[in-house]
Amino acid sequence: MASRPTPAAVATWRFGQAAVRAAWPVLRSGGRALDAVEAGARAVEDDPEVDSVGYGGLPNAEGVVELDACIMDGSTLAFGAVAALSGVRNPVSVARHVMEHTPHLMLVGEGAARFALSQGFRRQNLLTAKSRHAYRNRPLRRPSFDGLAVREDWHDTVGVLAIDAEGHLAGACTTSGMPWKLPGRVGDSPLIGCGLYVDDTVGGVVCTGFGEEIMRQTSAAVMIEAMRRGRSPQQACREAAGRMAERCRREGLSAGAGFLALSRDGRVGAYGVHRAYFPYAVIQRGRERVIQASGILPPRAKHVKGGH
Repeated sequence: MASRPTPAAVATWRFGQAAVRAAWPVLRSGGRALDAVEAGARAVEDDPEVDSVGYGGLPNAEGVVELDACIMDGSTLAFGAVAALSGVRNPVSVARHVMEHTPHLMLVGEGAARFALSQGFRRQNLLTAKSRHAYRNRPLRRPSFDGLAVREDWHDTVGVLAIDAEGHLAGACTTSGMPWKLPGRVGDSPLIGCGLYVDDTVGGVVCTGFGEEIMRQTSAAVMIEAMRRGRSPQQACREAAGRMAERCRREGLSAGAGFLALSRDGRVGAYGVHRAYFPYAVIQRGRERVIQASGILPPRAKHVKGGH
């Protein structure tokens, strides 16, 4: 008789601590992984000090906060996402409503906002005094996908993965995207197989970093398929990182990213590209840790393409 899995949650970046802390009570009480990752993602979305996710996120080039998010149930492969959503808080929960109350996988822009309002969400100004000040003091030139200077203290997506006591997995990914982006720009975070993928038969994976490069390489798909072939979570993350590092080297790009994976038996892997560091948070058996991932640093690139 197979042993019952040990519940666990992992999340990208140091601010992922808030996510795993919020996810843990759900898992500890025998709750679903899907509920745990939603609770974890919401905790970061609601923190105005995190300027790359949710409320207080840095706005687009016109001063509007546009949010992308998705959620996925590994037991059924059910998936829901929203993109370029403005004026509505907690996009991860809107994404779950898309998953559970529509025949679609993704809604975008004003259509996503109207749907959210129809589901009981309320309009809200997502700018804070801090993010408004940052917008007023932003670089004067508009963002360019051929040469955007991105500060290393701009972090990215929070991705959350969890496994529950029944062995089911789920994942969520949420972001306010690249600062000062062109209105309507969407990154990898809400795209299935790019920023997130979860399958109970294999595990869950999530990406964070420069969305255009993650999309080009469908990095989540690369990772989940590596695990399906029998690679460990660490090996799968290393494979996705290696592909991106090779492209950076070949094309002279600076496309930072972090890759995080959780297998169906509870093993964790992580790897970074073009980052001075990539910390991630883990909680299991009530013990919470922040771990520094290994990474690849390709030769110094000439320019940056894209954003989270």
